[in-house]
Amino acid sequence: MRMGESNRVVVFRPLAALAIPLAAAGACIPDVEPDVFVVPRCEQVAPTCGPAADESCCAAGEVVGGQFNRLNDVRYPATVADFQLDRFEATVGRFRQFVAGYPATRPKAGVGAHPLIQGSGWDPAWDASLPAGQDELRASLQCDSNFRTWTDEPAGNEAAPINCVSWYLAFAFCAWDEGRLPTEAEWNYAAVGGNDHRAYPWGDEAPSQDLAVFDCDTTTTVCPIPSVGSKSPAGDGRWEQADLAGSLFEWVLDYHADLTGTCTNCAALTDGGFGRGSRGGAFSHTEETLSPTYRIGELPERALSFYGFRCARDE
Repeated sequence: MRMGESNRVVVFRPLAALAIPLAAAGACIPDVEPDVFVVPRCEQVAPTCGPAADESCCAAGEVVGGQFNRLNDVRYPATVADFQLDRFEATVGRFRQFVAGYPATRPKAGVGAHPLIQGSGWDPAWDASLPAGQDELRASLQCDSNFRTWTDEPAGNEAAPINCVSWYLAFAFCAWDEGRLPTEAEWNYAAVGGNDHRAYPWGDEAPSQDLAVFDCDTTTTVCPIPSVGSKSPAGDGRWEQADLAGSLFEWVLDYHADLTGTCTNCAALTDGGFGRGSRGGAFSHTEETLSPTYRIGELPERALSFYGFRCARDE
């Protein structure tokens, strides 16, 4: 591990315990199947994402729910309902609108909840963990002089994934964008292709630089983080989500906790002392972190250059 990863919060347990209507006419909707729509706050975001830099950065697709084994382990069966999951990690360009409206874009009590999970919405006690104002927010996005993606003015990387974002800011953005953070079970389900139980989002083929953004030696190299979807479609998951492995670790709703028993539309909402969960590996991390069986926790207030997020939405 590199770039300040803490042994206190990192856990690697391979196979172990542990509706929104379609956008208005004229909107740019990419060719992503099935049931793609454009999220509500995308009017000012240029369609510059994906391998040809011509897709909507706000595209999302339906993940058809069902039963599967979390971590591809039969000891941890789970069921998730149908949901929508953004095709791409949230980009600098999308996040710019949230920053421009801040602090009015801060969430109200209860928003951003999973409709089937009681108590999963915004807790006003978390307000203190958000930047007080726009200047403080902009400063927080400068967490790493070499690897941050944010610029105070557009500078050619609007399609790069936004990083240096705490769990609280990720939650706040998704709530403002009329979505929510996915649960860990939902994220895991999408990453393994549901009951396909894939070894990686794209299938069973070993990771390579053609499939994922990973393994940059940040101790000696400045690694530009590619635009979202740079490895698409080869690296896409079953439901067309890009960068579920590599690029940035993605915050999920849950606290980082051991998995137990059967799970039905559930999330770990009790703090066990290991921070909030995230999944998926990063540009700065090694191949082992790309596996959907790799789990990592981090303090939710930390903003790190190898952390980002994507939003989920409901039918």
